[in-house]
Amino acid sequence: MNEILCRDPNTVMRLARLGSMHQSRLSFMRVLTRRLAREQWRFEQTAFEIDETGQGHAVYTAHGPERSYSLIAFAHDLPPEKRSDRVIAEAWDATFTLFDGVPTADDIDRLSRNIPVQEAGRVSGSELSVSRANRSVRLWEHVVTALASGVQPDRAQIDAVGYLMRTTAVYGSGKLGAADREMIADRPEFRAPFQVEMLSVYLTRWFVMDLVQHMANCRAAAAGTTAAKLDIEIARSMGIGNSTGLGMAPFLLNHPVLFNNWVAARERAIQTVRNIAEASPEDVSLFRGLVERSKITIAKWHSDHPIQIEKLAGLRSDVAKTDHYLEAHALTGMNPWDGLYRWAEDALTVEGQEWIASLMLEPYGALVDGYAEEMSADNTATFRISGAMTIGDLRGLLHEIYSWAIETDWQAPQNKARAWYVSEEKLEPRLGERFEEPIEEYEQPLAPGRDAAMLYRALAHWPDEAQVAEFLLRHPEHRHVLRRAQIVGRAPYAEIRDNTISDRVLPIDMLRCKLSFFGATQFDPRSDRWVRICMYGNAPLPFELTSENAEFWVFPNLQETAA
Repeated sequence: MNEILCRDPNTVMRLARLGSMHQSRLSFMRVLTRRLAREQWRFEQTAFEIDETGQGHAVYTAHGPERSYSLIAFAHDLPPEKRSDRVIAEAWDATFTLFDGVPTADDIDRLSRNIPVQEAGRVSGSELSVSRANRSVRLWEHVVTALASGVQPDRAQIDAVGYLMRTTAVYGSGKLGAADREMIADRPEFRAPFQVEMLSVYLTRWFVMDLVQHMANCRAAAAGTTAAKLDIEIARSMGIGNSTGLGMAPFLLNHPVLFNNWVAARERAIQTVRNIAEASPEDVSLFRGLVERSKITIAKWHSDHPIQIEKLAGLRSDVAKTDHYLEAHALTGMNPWDGLYRWAEDALTVEGQEWIASLMLEPYGALVDGYAEEMSADNTATFRISGAMTIGDLRGLLHEIYSWAIETDWQAPQNKARAWYVSEEKLEPRLGERFEEPIEEYEQPLAPGRDAAMLYRALAHWPDEAQVAEFLLRHPEHRHVLRRAQIVGRAPYAEIRDNTISDRVLPIDMLRCKLSFFGATQFDPRSDRWVRICMYGNAPLPFELTSENAEFWVFPNLQETAA
């Protein structure tokens, strides 16, 4: 049988499909927990100096084979009127930094004057990330009250929210003066993308559990009683929340090589599994078991947003169809995973297809986990324009990548109805209505399809044998998109093959795509422009992490009942 190739970028890189991706073995949270367990990292709380009002600091240190990293958490007694999840907020319930090593008292003193004020402060190369979080007020109060009263909190209320705190930003890669990515990129533990940020969030979750218990203990002590200890199963069920808006959407457009490497790694993993000639009984059993466990997540996944309601209905129908398929097919023939995937292509929604594509990878960690090492990017050489390329080759490249854009009528109002810009007041990316708001002069270059079509038209009268360098001397305004086309020529999954400024664009698709690579589940859009998620829900806490529970924690145990 001929080798099965990776999926065509013109199929994969459509927004509807990108916005239907699910977490997988290559998601960054799972990459981290596997490494921490495999290398037997050791965790300890080295400080917890927080008073009865909830103010103070705590330190949590993770000791790896060669280095240690410490989360320094600052807790604040925040008045309700100051609590905001906006980027422009100036106060939070908790602020954090991931410190390179074990901090001294002087380090903590220095950081106590800078981390709590976030953008208004400055940090050094010893800090790897800076972050902040706010309480989920109603659930926080419920848990503190219940524990202080000597009882466990209501599991239904816990499950309805899923977290006690939500991050409003986790900054790495040089933000506010923290260490640049290049300073740590060669460390094995940070070779995969966003491992600094994922480690910070993982340790933050531990701190949140300790803080809520501390506040309950203080309240009970004030009343002359003893608080209940939060049940470990309830604690483990909760993750760290996050509300992600338009600020994340431009990331995929602004980091084309990195984005390519994420998608390419997942596509090569899917290709590898589809090419497996035979599946062992153990692999089939594991897959079937994880399908059943995944069904619990899907059953609990609720949303009030029309787009997600429709997608969820389709996914639940896909689950029923998959059950029927697996009843009729034992996955024992030749190329069983390719057969399953081809069936899904014909029978399931795009959402269901991507669910199956991710699940197929689960039994084959030994074959696919190594692709995580290829997901980072060094942009330096990739971004250099090749001036010697001929116009003929450039024209062919544009037609191959941007044929959909070249064929689009960019004069039609619906095809350029939106414009990306940065809000001066909120300092956040925005997607505005081009013909209703005075924003066009502030437009950000986040419409590569339109720009590629303009470049293609500008080349119309240039001879094939002319060189790109000569063209750019006369038309430097096309430099950015010409560079982008050359990048995509070498990195085929670098470009979204859809119109990012049409009246039909759904930024939620970009948000969900990125968050699926983080490892988020149960996306709950609040509009087509922001989504609420949970990170590390059901993951083992650091002090209980083992090689046995580090692998499939994202799938609920079968004894859990569906909501």
